[in-house]
Amino acid sequence: MIKTKLKPILPSLREKKRYLVFEVISKDKITDINAVSDSIRHYSMQFLGQLGTAKAGIMVLNNKWDAELQRGIIKVSHKHVDGLKASLMFIDKINDKEVIFRSLGVSGILNKAERNYLKIAA
Repeated sequence: MIKTKLKPILPSLREKKRYLVFEVISKDKITDINAVSDSIRHYSMQFLGQLGTAKAGIMVLNNKWDAELQRGIIKVSHKHVDGLKASLMFIDKINDKEVIFRSLGVSGILNKAERNYLKIAA
């Protein structure tokens, strides 16, 4: 059995991604990021359909959730940012709590998205 390494994909052939920073506005704090990501997946599936959601490559970055600021980051394909924003608009409840999703910004670099939108400006 011969072991061979797979060649890495060239940067020009990789799928381009964007990081969308969002904020959840509600009367009560939402501490369960899993409930937030489930609702994002559910409503993106409803709005974009199975094929659109698969092409968008939506991934909620659970480790980037800031429970204090109620902000998080979603990784999405560069062609489907507007579709994701539209699907976020339809989310109205998480765990029977009324919420409003607000898009704060989009970045092509994760560090820049964290630095500009997740940290409190001093």
